[in-house]
Amino acid sequence: MRKSTKLALAFAALAGAVGTTAYAENNASAKMRDGMMARLDKAMSDSDGAITFDQFSDAMNARLKKLVAANGGKLTVAQLADALEKARFERMARRIIARYDTRGDGTLTTDDITSRQKKVFAMLDKNNDGKIEKSELPKGHRFGRHRQPDNDDSVQ
Repeated sequence: MRKSTKLALAFAALAGAVGTTAYAENNASAKMRDGMMARLDKAMSDSDGAITFDQFSDAMNARLKKLVAANGGKLTVAQLADALEKARFERMARRIIARYDTRGDGTLTTDDITSRQKKVFAMLDKNNDGKIEKSELPKGHRFGRHRQPDNDDSVQ
């Protein structure tokens, strides 16, 4: 391959990576902005349409200030990362329990998991023969991607 072609491909790959990162950052920024605006709207509606700096500050960073206070007035990167990770995993756990919890009591049991699996299996078993075949899987699913190579696939 010619050097100019290699450089062009490398540049295209780099541009794609930068573009993907920029998109993710813009998406995260948009979510943060939307969250900030929702908190401002709530604070303003709670205060007849106008807020003071103290109300603004409380609406913007109440959770962050609580974390700082709970850690003796200083928050390290590790402490903040732990808090963010915990909040993220708690959101994920709530979504999983909401998806599986058949009784609506906020708990997850093996019966809940089995019930969900049976529903998904039934949806995939399009011909109701009690088996899922490759042809029944959604398009784009890469069945067998982790299979062991057979004799024809092995390197000699």
